Amino acid sequence: MKKLFFTATLASIILSSCSQTQETNMQSIAKVADTDSSYVASINQWHATRLENLQKEDGWLALAGLYWLEPGENTFGSGKGNKIVFPEGKVAAQAGSFVLDGDMVKLQVSKAADVTLNGEPVQQQAVVYTSGTEHALEMRHGSLKWVVIKRGDKYGVRLWDAESEAREAFDGIERYPVLPIWKLEARLEQNPLPKQILITNVLGQTSQEPSPGAVVFTVEGKDYRLDALEEGEELFIIFADKTNGTDTYGSGRYLYMPKPDTSGKTFIDFNKAYTPPCAFTGFATCPLPPKQNFLSISITAGEKSKW
Repeated sequence: MKKLFFTATLASIILSSCSQTQETNMQSIAKVADTDSSYVASINQWHATRLENLQKEDGWLALAGLYWLEPGENTFGSGKGNKIVFPEGKVAAQAGSFVLDGDMVKLQVSKAADVTLNGEPVQQQAVVYTSGTEHALEMRHGSLKWVVIKRGDKYGVRLWDAESEAREAFDGIERYPVLPIWKLEARLEQNPLPKQILITNVLGQTSQEPSPGAVVFTVEGKDYRLDALEEGEELFIIFADKTNGTDTYGSGRYLYMPKPDTSGKTFIDFNKAYTPPCAFTGFATCPLPPKQNFLSISITAGEKSKW
């Protein structure tokens, strides 16, 4: 009788233990699933904000022109005889001119132009760019907005149109499925001495850009390195991989990542890899991946090249 009681008690304990173990496992699985769900939701929100920025009135989809200035007078307007021809019907035929003198650009406007500079009407002429300009001065007329930019030794006028066809037709970007495995622990191997890396843009211009070091991460047991650029409180990565030209944009992708914490650790999240502006417009001056940032693997995460 005692033996039977002992056997029943032992069976009860085993069943209870199994039940508790199963319940613990289920709780762990649910916790992981919940964590993954929260992570996926955060990436989807990041992507939604990215699309919203693309579609803004001054987003990349609204770009309507990029005009390089020559020394001296550069006439502009919607008339075909101008050096700089703005979209037809959007501004006066002879709206005025940009005068490039050394590192200074002046705007001269005709009475019919009705142009504002940072919200104030332009009276005949105004300086719109100097070497000391920290923030681009915005010129506007109707649906158009433009600023003067400098790339290397070139000065240009970048134009946006809030009524651009690309902006109105855009309906999203295809992506790989969001997978937490592509959020990888990384470390920054800091350069012992100040270092600059060569960055070439789509115009063929090459510049030396300061790099704080290389981001090192591991995929399937193998270490990979990407030289980083510093952008405020973040690191900026320009990279290429085996998906370029097939699933993703042929000239590489970009991503931002946090700087390392006090322990030296950080994360590189390829689910936030995004397509450069040059994929959406011919009026951007995108930097290209340096040759040391060409990865020999396929990064099947982030944005694809279809939209």
